[in-house]
Parts: sequence; C-alpha cells; structure tokens
Amino acid sequence: MTLTLRHRSTARGRPAQGDADAVPGLTGLDHAARAAALARRTRAQAGPAQTLQTVDTTHLRADPRLVRTLGEHLCLARRMLPLRYLAGTLVLLVDPAGAETPPDVSDLPGFKACTIRLVPCPPDQMDAQLALACPTALQDMAERRTPLHESCRGWRVCRARGIGAIGLLAALGGLMTWPATSFALLLGWGVLTLVIMIALKLVATVLFLRRPPETPPPRPLAMRDLPTVSVLVPLFKERDIATALIARLRRLDYPDQKLDICLVVERDDRLTRATVAHADLPRHMRVIEVPPGTLQTKPRALNYALNFARGTIVGVLDAEDAPDPAQIRMVVNRFAARDGRVACLQGRLDYYNSRANWLARCFTIEYATWFRIVLPGIQKLGLAVPLGGTTLFFRREILESLGGWDAHNVTEDADLGIRLARHGYRTEILETVTEEEANARAWPWVKQRSRWLKGYALTWAVHMRRPRQLWRDLGPRAFLGVQLLFLGTLSQFVLMPALWSLWLIALGLPHPLSGVVAGPVALALALLFIGAEVIGAGISALAVRDAGKPDLMKWAPTLHVYFPLAALAAYKGLLELASRPFYWDKTAHGIFAPGPRRPTAQRTLMASRLRPRHPAAAE
Repeated sequence: MTLTLRHRSTARGRPAQGDADAVPGLTGLDHAARAAALARRTRAQAGPAQTLQTVDTTHLRADPRLVRTLGEHLCLARRMLPLRYLAGTLVLLVDPAGAETPPDVSDLPGFKACTIRLVPCPPDQMDAQLALACPTALQDMAERRTPLHESCRGWRVCRARGIGAIGLLAALGGLMTWPATSFALLLGWGVLTLVIMIALKLVATVLFLRRPPETPPPRPLAMRDLPTVSVLVPLFKERDIATALIARLRRLDYPDQKLDICLVVERDDRLTRATVAHADLPRHMRVIEVPPGTLQTKPRALNYALNFARGTIVGVLDAEDAPDPAQIRMVVNRFAARDGRVACLQGRLDYYNSRANWLARCFTIEYATWFRIVLPGIQKLGLAVPLGGTTLFFRREILESLGGWDAHNVTEDADLGIRLARHGYRTEILETVTEEEANARAWPWVKQRSRWLKGYALTWAVHMRRPRQLWRDLGPRAFLGVQLLFLGTLSQFVLMPALWSLWLIALGLPHPLSGVVAGPVALALALLFIGAEVIGAGISALAVRDAGKPDLMKWAPTLHVYFPLAALAAYKGLLELASRPFYWDKTAHGIFAPGPRRPTAQRTLMASRLRPRHPAAAE
C-alpha cells in the first residue's frame, strides 16, 4: 500500500506544513505514520482536489545502509531517500513532485515485493537531506560528470611539460641554426591564420549586413504553459557585487513561481556567504552551498548546483551581470518555437562600464564584434559555436545527457559548445543583451585572457585526441571551423611579435627576412598585414555602432595596440598548461560601478516588441 500525505489550506491559501512535534508522544516515523492517517481522513473529507501535505523532516535522517543499498546516484536521480525498512515496508522521503508517482524500486534486490510508504517534505528540506545523505555521489557528479573521453581531467602535466620542452627547443634550435628559414615559416603560418580569420570576419559581416528584417516575436506562452526556469549564478569572493546583483535579478520579468534563481556559493567562501546572508532574498531566490572538493572551479560549482535546480530550462549568469528584464521570456518563447535539436541559446554580452578607460573601450569593441557579427556568422555557417560563459540557457535534459560542464576545463563554456555540436545539437544566438563589467585593468585583463587562452588550448587538445572521430561527428566544415577558431586564435596571439615585425618592412627598416625574401614579396606581406588590420577595425566600428555606442567607433583602430596584450596572456596560459592546467585565475568584480544606460532607438524598439500582448503574458 502506498501512503501519500495531503495538506489542509490555511486562510491565506498556502499549504499548512506538518510538524513532527505537533502530535504528542510521537516522533520520527511514528509521526509520519500518524500524519499519513490524518491525511487520509482529511482527503476523505475534502475530496481528491487537495494537494500533498509536506512534513517537516529537519529531525529525520536517511538510513545510511539503505542509501548504500539503493545507491547514492539513484537516490539523487529519483530525488528520494530511504528512512526505514521494516516488515516489508520501505519508507521513502520524497519531495511533493515525486509523491504523486511512487518511485519504482521493484528492480532492486530485496525490494521487489515491498510496500512503499511516502513521506513528502518541502523541496528545500529535500535538497538538504540529499546533500547530507549523498555527499560522495554529489562530489563525483560535480567533478566527473563529463565522460572521460570528452573531459580534460585526464590531462597529464608531465607529458605536457615534455611536449612543451621539445617544441620550445625545436623552435629555438631552428631559429639558431636556420634563423631566416625558421622565422619565415613562423611568419608564414601567422599570416595564413590572419588571412583566414579576416576572411571569416568578412563572411560574417556580409551575413550581418544581409540579415533579414527582424520578425515579430512569437506569441507569448500562456501562464499555465510557462516552464520553470532555473538560473545558476556562481559567486566567489563577491563582497562588492552580490548586493547589486540581487537587485538586478529582481528586475527579471517572469512569474516568481516559475523562476528558480540559485546563488551558488562555495562553502568555504565566508565573504560571499556573509554578504548573501545579510541580503533580503525574495522567495524565488535561494542559496546553494558547494562543499570543498579536489578542485575549485566555476564549472564544478555549476555541476553541483545542477543536481538541485528545479527548472526544465537551466541558465547561467555571472556575478557582475545586468540581464535584460525581458530575457527569460525571450528564452522561453524561443525554445517553444524551436525543435528539440536547438539545445542552447546564447545571449549577447555588452559592458556597462565601456567608457571607464581605454582598455574598457577596446574590450567593449571586441565584444561587440564577437557577439554581434562573428558569433552569429559562425552559427549561420553551420559551425560549432564556442559559447560565452554567461547568458546561456540550456534544455536541462540535453545538458544532463551530455554530462554538464567539464569541471576541469577553465573555459567550460567553449568546450560545451563543441560537445553540443558533436552530439548533433544546435546553438542559436538570442537577441537579448546582458551587460557586465569590463575588466579594465591591464594585469587583471592579462590574467583573465590567459585563462581563456589556456582553456582554448585544453579544449582543442581534448577534442583532437581522436581527430577522425571529431571529423565524423562534426563534418568537414565544422571540423575545419574548430581548427580555425581554436588553433587559429592561439596561433595569432602566440605569433603576434612575428606579425608585428612586418611594420619594419612597411617603414623601410631592416627585417629578419631582408635578403631572404624578394623585396616585392616582403612588401606584399606587410601590406596584407596592414590591410587585414584596417578591415578588422572597420568591422569592429560597424559592430559597436550596431550596439548603440557610435561614440566608440573612433577607438576601433586602437585595437591594433590592444591585442598585443593577449600575446603576453597566451604565453602565461601556455606555461600554466605545464604547471597549473586547472587553476582558475579569479577575476575581481565590482571595481567599476555601472554607468547610466543610454537609451537607443534599437533598445526602445526591442522593448516595445516585448510588451505582453495579452493578459496571460503579463501575469
């Protein structure tokens, strides 16, 4: 016999929560049995329309032996915990969603013919009980959820040091033995990747200019059809940003009962925990504490929190983000209008401190080019889309089937984009903007960019372990796209000094290739380099104008002296591959306060199109 617990409605219309101490002389499971009997009488009197009662289970604990028998992973997957097994009756702690349909344990030895008795408890208490009863499985899923053959956790530092040392010695030996030939080969590779990158940008720009007029957004879903959306917000040492973040998240326009915002905090991060503890969190916001493990990275925290997310759509925002208030509705409507192969939506990123200094201006121009021209072009060309780290939304079922985020990859977003493509899923760029804080200090910028480039190198190395399989998974075009976007990007920054040496030829100064390469050929290389830079600046000016910041267009040519900083970042990242491949160089937030939002015609038009068209959408 299966027992379910039902609740009585209070005067406010909220469920009355059971209390184990409310029944004199009964504690523990005796109380649960008494509550079940009372619930049956209530159900008989009130009829089947009543919903399930939840019981306060803070004093109850799962039986460790039964948890081991069922398995921690099974308990997590079915959100159930065994409390007692006595006289052929298995008492299970479940959340209300699972109590309507009793978990199937008939396939497990020893439970084939047992009676199941259910004890529903509030979801928050169920999360706490699972965290206490299943620590091993939770840590395993946080750190090793991604299949080994698609993860970089098998990266061997000693092997990386050996390969790096051999490559460096070979390069130095070549430059010392055949200096002109070796330099010519390096420069030739750098120019080739530069030309291909500029060609990709030109194609993306043509697609951008020829994009069709924006179609009216689909009719918003009725309130009853809206899915629950979980938004994971990982925080780490965020004293200055947490309060402002909570205020920004409050502005999201989506029904509270359908919105599940999870502030993901490391348990040993006392600073952020204290800050969040003093914040007045609304009912749809909650804190998920991540216990220490063998490493501490953003993707590990996301994997851990994924076990407790309640939505069928899972999003990711960063600590410094200021999302568009209509963003969640846009995500829900887009997913509803697409088939199941569209597994991910990537929003656009911009900066609210874009005018703080020169570095912030250049960073803003770079992001505008990437998210408004290059990334949409990559999508339209059918290439694998390397995701950004925020304003990402996934169909939860697909995200879990792929193994979530690679906890060891410091650019887990780009890696996940490749894995989505390898498994036949698509990513679309969503016309919603999240503003965040530009890293506008030189050395922190280098540290952040070194982490990104290190992650690019790890991602490329992982997916190129079996190049033939990657070719079969992606197809020829997308395979070549991965080589361009990852290997090409790394080559550009590593060979930046060689490319910059072409200025010597343009200025008529001595060059290492003087006397080796014919004068016209050398001059053609220099002009090609300068022409590529001019084209790149023009594309960036177009992008930043589309972002509604035309005053930054004049700064686009200065990107030529901005990107060499990334050369230093590339060397730092490559060195860390042989020493600290999984080290997460934390970026400090809250240094630059958001500036005033300037209204633009584009933003005004978007806001008018997103106004609800019928009452159900405004609920």
